[in-house]
Amino acid sequence: MLKRVVITGLGALTPLGNSVKYFWKNVVAGKSAAAKITHFDPALFRTQFACELKDFNAADFLDRADLKRTDPFTQYALVASDEAIKDSGFDFNTMDPFDVGVIWGSGQGGMETFEEQVRDYTLGDSHPRFSPFFVPKLITNMASGMISIRHGYMGINYTTVSACATSNTAIMDAFNYIRLGKAKVIITGGSEAPITAASFGGFSSMKAMSTRNSDPVAASRPFDADRDGFVMGEGAGALVLEEYKHAVARGAHIYGEVRGAAMTADAYHMTATHPEGLGAAKGMQLALQEAGVAITDVDYVNMHATSTPVGDLSELKAILSLTKKEKNKIQISATKSMTGHLLGAAGAIEAIICLLAMRDNVIPPTINTTVLDPAVPDSLNIVLKEAISYPVNLTMSNTFGFGGHNGIVVFGKL
Repeated sequence: MLKRVVITGLGALTPLGNSVKYFWKNVVAGKSAAAKITHFDPALFRTQFACELKDFNAADFLDRADLKRTDPFTQYALVASDEAIKDSGFDFNTMDPFDVGVIWGSGQGGMETFEEQVRDYTLGDSHPRFSPFFVPKLITNMASGMISIRHGYMGINYTTVSACATSNTAIMDAFNYIRLGKAKVIITGGSEAPITAASFGGFSSMKAMSTRNSDPVAASRPFDADRDGFVMGEGAGALVLEEYKHAVARGAHIYGEVRGAAMTADAYHMTATHPEGLGAAKGMQLALQEAGVAITDVDYVNMHATSTPVGDLSELKAILSLTKKEKNKIQISATKSMTGHLLGAAGAIEAIICLLAMRDNVIPPTINTTVLDPAVPDSLNIVLKEAISYPVNLTMSNTFGFGGHNGIVVFGKL
């Protein structure tokens, strides 16, 4: 029989706070993390702002050796996973190390390392003076590898990549391995450090990002009639997934249960979502079916909604197709309006939002939306401007990525 899977630890390193406590406080308060870029000089770029980490110094958490041999995306993963493991309140060293695994996600991996090394080579005298850490720092699986090395976890260990659906893919895989009995505990989530000139330049040339340089705080505005693209963010989110009976036996605090998860593909376009949300709708339907619930049982949907003209509406159409256009209790919000879009780490921090929404019976807002797009259906309840108190027992987190990847996870309160 399939085993039940619960969440017993959370960790967050985000533009809105360097811990779960402060992250959640600022999400509920409806604060925007967007500001002018400090990681590089953006003067010649079309977009000159992003949601960067604030007051974060990796040296406060990691020793010199780890700093030297890791890219920021791995550093973020180590810091967030450390918090989640501590929050879980369990000494995993008392377990068989082969029962504890790590399934992590990152969409881009060591972008800063790649950019620096190639630039230095190009500007040099053609001698290949690459760092011996170049490849280990660059490769996307190094975050999961370093988490296991740091803590001695010897079970399942790998990294998922499905663009901006990456974290949900990792969570889904961790869920499946535990319920199949192949692990008792898995550290999962995602990290991204994409605010570099090369990464930023690539997204900018696609005209995917907002260019509201005069007012970056209000630039991420999902569902707004005047939205013009997403705002890039960086950071990491970590979750400890655990077999239910194992968690109960040790008296663990349980945030919630993974009830269902699914992936589908749009099979439509390299970067655009299907305009009618066909793949997204099927993914949600399958995840809900696995959870044994209907869409109308869901209290809160954390939407992927990145503030792009096509993407926001296609996701709303997908939800609407499942509700049969009838008025219902489902509350919806797009928290990327505050955090920016953390790409491969987005699903992890949004999973944390879903779990804390259930814990506190609070639904965080969508901020910056001043004039609702007239194409937004009236039958959907979008929480705007301020958080609301609301009984939340079942949540759904949507993520969609370049390549047509759709990843959906359903969480329930015990």
